Amino acid sequence: MPTLPVLALLMLVALMAGFIDAIVGGGGLITVPALMLGLPAGTPMPTLLGTNKLMAATGTTMAASAYLRSRTLAWRELVLPVLASALGASVGVWLTYRLHPGFLRPLMLALLVGMLAFTLLKPGLGSLHAPRFGRAHQRGMAMAIAVLLGFYDGFFGPGTGSLLIFLFVSILGFDFLRASALAKAVNWASNVTSVALFLWRGSWLPGVALSMALANGTGGWLGVRVALSRGSRWVRALFIAVVSILILRLGWQVIVPVS
Repeated sequence: MPTLPVLALLMLVALMAGFIDAIVGGGGLITVPALMLGLPAGTPMPTLLGTNKLMAATGTTMAASAYLRSRTLAWRELVLPVLASALGASVGVWLTYRLHPGFLRPLMLALLVGMLAFTLLKPGLGSLHAPRFGRAHQRGMAMAIAVLLGFYDGFFGPGTGSLLIFLFVSILGFDFLRASALAKAVNWASNVTSVALFLWRGSWLPGVALSMALANGTGGWLGVRVALSRGSRWVRALFIAVVSILILRLGWQVIVPVS
């Protein structure tokens, strides 16, 4: 268990991460490094990830429920992607106990750079809601994205929300606000599934997880309120800013690896 000053800092980080994650994703790229620094040396990676997942599940629950109540998307559009995400996360958590996920950092860095470049080169991307496929095809594509990113979220997680938003915007033709709503539902399913499996294995630190969860949930609730009031144009601008910061943060981790 970290000292009280360290725990207070982790809660502040969780609050900020919940706010940002509710709007454009990427909260895990803030909280996972913070936990690596704040938890005692030698903390097993599954325990660190389980602690982070319980915290993140609180934020995504608050954010997803707020989006659902706002009717940004009909609940019928969420059911199949949510189930697909839960399936992918189950496999990802199983793999966490067999492989160390740190090798994914360079891949995540490359993906984030590509996302940022694509978004900047297409100024109109995500400004209008213009689905590219019929209803059945759209649901199938959303499920495929959800199962793939659900697997990644269960295995490692940081950056899942940002990747989901980008794929829903660039592939499905959603605007940034609706993409954020769908991404939060999918991310909620992968988080809750991961939490259940990590807790079942005893891989979490209750005091740290519950304290950070309270802060993260508050941040998530505030983030959705801001997103709904500001609209897609503002969400797009924040997406660009956050992805840029995440590239710098992850790039530093690749150059100067942390254990």
